[in-house]
Amino acid sequence: MPGPPLPLASRSARRLTLCLTCDQEVTYRWDVTDDDRAFKALADPTRRLLLDRLFARDGRTLTELESELEMTRFGVMKHLRVLEEANLVVTRRQGREKLHFLNPVPIRLIHDRWIDKYTERQISVLAELKTELEATA
Repeated sequence: MPGPPLPLASRSARRLTLCLTCDQEVTYRWDVTDDDRAFKALADPTRRLLLDRLFARDGRTLTELESELEMTRFGVMKHLRVLEEANLVVTRRQGREKLHFLNPVPIRLIHDRWIDKYTERQISVLAELKTELEATA
């Protein structure tokens, strides 16, 4: 049963709040890129730990990955699903088992796109300094 009608000020405040929290441009992004998925996946420490485990030894089953975490099997599955959607983990069926493998390509693409361009200038300055010092020596 609905409560009493809200006063005008409360109605407008409520409307304002709903507009602020339901703005699809801010809250929901429909044009999600591969970089967005990878950054979202890498933002969680548990998912980074799973990637580290796969880096140490590729081709692990869910049971092997689950045994190293203090988390339910379902929780690990949800994290692996996010990593798969970001293409950071690829899977292959081998009989009844599903093996998980690290896919380093998206991380390398992020490195090339977001990290290399910021360090390029510093590296070139150091290379020039090295050349100048060697020429004067």
